[in-house]
Amino acid sequence: MDGRRRQSSRLGSGAYQLTDETPVYVISVAAQLSGLHPQTLRQYDRLGLVSPDRTAGRGRRYSARDIELLRTVQALSQDEGINLAGIKRIIELENQVAALQQRVAELAAAVDGAAATLQAREAQVHASYRRDLVPYQPPQPGSALVVWRPNPKRPMD
Repeated sequence: MDGRRRQSSRLGSGAYQLTDETPVYVISVAAQLSGLHPQTLRQYDRLGLVSPDRTAGRGRRYSARDIELLRTVQALSQDEGINLAGIKRIIELENQVAALQQRVAELAAAVDGAAATLQAREAQVHASYRRDLVPYQPPQPGSALVVWRPNPKRPMD
């Protein structure tokens, strides 16, 4: 539905692995677990605050993560006095922050890999240096280098 769901993987015995995102609760159970009325859950679904998965018959199935989100919405609404539009924006921003944090972690891993590759290449270059070369030493203060250039020959008059 919204890209945050993971498919359950099959185990060898044919049983499904349950995660926090596995949709297993019907609306009545989700309402009891969250302490909300089923009609409130339907309203939150219509507003896009909490969007549960749907069965083939269009019935709602809530996951443990959805239940936690319902509790968060209720706490923000009741305890903090935030309206539903504000709660929706908060949830969107939290999802965006989580996605950005994941992207930063991916980029940091890529930078670490590139740095390791660069160090390995630098070590190869240093290992290929000829050892008979004299290292460069900058001139000492007070020493001077004069370049003499003779004047071009002038034609005789």
